Amino acid sequence: MLKTTGKRRWVIVFLLAFGVIVNYFDRTNLSVAGTLMSKEFNLSPAQMGILFSSFIWTYALLQFPVGAMLDKIGVKWVIRVATAIWTIATYMTAVVSGFGLILLSRLLLGASEAPCFPANAKATGYWFPKHERARAIALFDSESKLANAIGVAFVSLVVAQWGWRGGFYVTALLSLLYTVMFWAIYRDPKEDKKLSKEEYDYIVEGGAQAEGQASGSFISNVGYLLKQRKVWGVIIGYGAYGYAWYLFLTWLPNYLATQMHMSLIKTGWYASIPWFVGFLTELTISGWLVDRLVTKGYNPMLVRKVMLVVGMMLGLAVIGAAFTTNPNVAVTYISIALGGLVVTSGIAFQIPTFIAPKGTTGTMMGLLTFGNSGMGILAPIITGFIVGATGSFAMAFIVAGIVLFIGILSYVFLLTDLDPIPDQDQVNMKQLAGQNKNIKFSS
Repeated sequence: MLKTTGKRRWVIVFLLAFGVIVNYFDRTNLSVAGTLMSKEFNLSPAQMGILFSSFIWTYALLQFPVGAMLDKIGVKWVIRVATAIWTIATYMTAVVSGFGLILLSRLLLGASEAPCFPANAKATGYWFPKHERARAIALFDSESKLANAIGVAFVSLVVAQWGWRGGFYVTALLSLLYTVMFWAIYRDPKEDKKLSKEEYDYIVEGGAQAEGQASGSFISNVGYLLKQRKVWGVIIGYGAYGYAWYLFLTWLPNYLATQMHMSLIKTGWYASIPWFVGFLTELTISGWLVDRLVTKGYNPMLVRKVMLVVGMMLGLAVIGAAFTTNPNVAVTYISIALGGLVVTSGIAFQIPTFIAPKGTTGTMMGLLTFGNSGMGILAPIITGFIVGATGSFAMAFIVAGIVLFIGILSYVFLLTDLDPIPDQDQVNMKQLAGQNKNIKFSS
């Protein structure tokens, strides 16, 4: 194998990682500001649940077309336009008033941030050889947890100082900064003039995905992927993770503030602990450790599947938070759950870069994030209605545990291997060859 002399690929992945941090600052600002907003506009827990989930409505709805756009147009232009729009959407949330206009702003934010993770996964497939891909994906995906760890505390300080609108002004400014950075830096490998030939050869020889378009149409590609058993294994498993993830993302500060009776500042610090644990576990386990074990010769499929199942099983610790009134014990349970779950997130994001047919990584990532986001729509709303009906988060945590158990079963029984799925042209050619052989044999 060629030895690389360049580090351009790491510049790209750190750029993507910074974008994820900004992306999640834009998402978590509402969870921090939610208590103050609900008081100012006299919103019920059910209405707050709708606002918390509204981001996911358009985010999930656009995963299919976004995946197709990425496969046809490419990462560069899709994200250039998306970052500009999400900057505007974040700023809008700060200046509007009332349930309806806030809802509209969050819908626009969800639509504009929809391409972020499918684009990052597709870009990573282009820019990294297989044996470095776990670390690369963990670097950008783990930032979603770091963003919550530092973002909740940071936005809490901003909101405490300048009110809930100040939180949105600050995150809008960060979004504008990332928009400028992405326009200036990101290119695909073949058009990046700062990428050396030696590093390019190293990336390609290491099994980077080929740059190019899918052989079939968007509809045929989606239909073809949905016929694959292992695709369903990842969709269901990642969707189960998404339910628990969005429950924590949207309701954790409110849970600590209302059920554990914490102040705004204390809520911010306590809520950051599970996210920081998640950041560390994803970076070290689903990133460094997975690459390390695979490089040492362990079966890549077995390594990843064990990590997926064990991570989801640790996620069941969320049920423990249903049976305590001690905030320290509750945060411990939630930290164990989130620390395990984010390991599965980093690995799930790697899988499409291994198994997707040529040119369909964006489409497959769209399927995964659609399933994940669909559960993200349900989790805040179901939690809001459960809390409104029972006055407690206990049953909400138990429901999350049941959903996670279903995800464990999907990883165990449906995810059969990590072999590349043949593209439709290859399958059609084999079928045609078989028909011709039968014709010759008959004659």
